[in-house]
Amino acid sequence: MSTIALAILCKTPRPGASKTRLSPPLAPEACAALSACFIRDLSRTLASLEAEGRARAYAVYTPVGSEAALRALLPEGVGLVPQGEGDLGARLDRGVADLLAAGHGGAILINSDSPTLPAALLREAMAALEEGAPVVVGPALDGGYTFIGLSYREPRLFADIAWSTETVLAETLTRAEAIGLPVRVLAPWYDVDDAATYALLEDDLAGRPLPEALRHAGAPAPATAAFLAARQAGREAA
Repeated sequence: MSTIALAILCKTPRPGASKTRLSPPLAPEACAALSACFIRDLSRTLASLEAEGRARAYAVYTPVGSEAALRALLPEGVGLVPQGEGDLGARLDRGVADLLAAGHGGAILINSDSPTLPAALLREAMAALEEGAPVVVGPALDGGYTFIGLSYREPRLFADIAWSTETVLAETLTRAEAIGLPVRVLAPWYDVDDAATYALLEDDLAGRPLPEALRHAGAPAPATAAFLAARQAGREAA
């Protein structure tokens, strides 16, 4: 059986260009540091799934030329694939195409804003592709998705979507139906891109109750947990 590619779609962290919707309250340098923690933790989850033998872990990254800085955040052996040009839809399509061309039986592209994304959800997504589902998606609480996986390339799925809006998932499902593409929709998770979801992340890592829609246990995120603990300690000392 061929493996499934699990890939973080990410931008190498840089102050002023990372997690900008969290600044303020975070300073640009802290936003970049938090983004780095997210990549460290999510890639750790992907590497653990690769070790199970069914997957290969990647980062589909930008910008070209930042490879050394990005590799410092990733477990050894995670593959690097540069992003293509264009809007998010074009880059998703190019990422899927490049990963399938590498010989994988499916490709799952994961946003870099969900450091506690459960490994169980990704296992379910891999199983869906292995069972023949053309598309599998993990909804996000904000109306987008935390990951999308395809067993073959379909550029129409990503064309003319209103990216970064609360209608992304709905538009994607409507598009898939229009082109006759069955979609396996899994349980939701959350991504961290504003103050409300930052607070949700704090609850998650502190073991406090999460919204009922989040039925899985979050993955360990030690780098992110350390960042939040240091920030909390700084607030308490102030």
